[in-house]
Amino acid sequence: SRPRRRINPGFQRQLKLYEAMGCAVDSSSVLYKRYRLEMLSERFSEPQDLPREVFAVDPTTVCQTVNTEVLYRCRKCRRALFRSSSILSHTEGMGPTAFAHKRITDCARLSGNGQEKCTSYFIEPVQWMEPALLGVMEGQLLCPKCTSKLGSFSWRGDQCSCGRWVTPAFQIHKSRVDEVRTLPIGNSQTAKT
Repeated sequence: SRPRRRINPGFQRQLKLYEAMGCAVDSSSVLYKRYRLEMLSERFSEPQDLPREVFAVDPTTVCQTVNTEVLYRCRKCRRALFRSSSILSHTEGMGPTAFAHKRITDCARLSGNGQEKCTSYFIEPVQWMEPALLGVMEGQLLCPKCTSKLGSFSWRGDQCSCGRWVTPAFQIHKSRVDEVRTLPIGNSQTAKT
């Protein structure tokens, strides 16, 4: 009856998310994980006490069973860091044009020899990150075993190398980790890096 009446945009976003997940709440969905992290980043000015369900299970605490997931390890000390189910994909950005504020020249754009645009993984927080995340809005992510730098985090967000802004950002550089895939051979399992 009122012409100015509108639906709350936050509620509309929740409905679209619910529809995208097949009209069921799927807490393992990448869409749901990203939404939950965005809501947390808006709620906390300085995260002091994060809910336990925000953190993915540390792969070193889970017993090693037959698993088809890819495992990511520190390139320096080989400590397991996260699984492929923790990666939060994002749509590709506009590339170098998104970095206009950094004045990337046409010469720099042309020298991009067709390599992969995203040079990092954006993941959900993993249990081993908890001490680094509490009480600060941004910082470095260090390997819990050898303390080599793996990437960075920012609750306010960070820009991917493809140009997309990701909020919040838990960024692990691809050059700092190795993929480990388990391949079945007969009745035994072997790891391939």
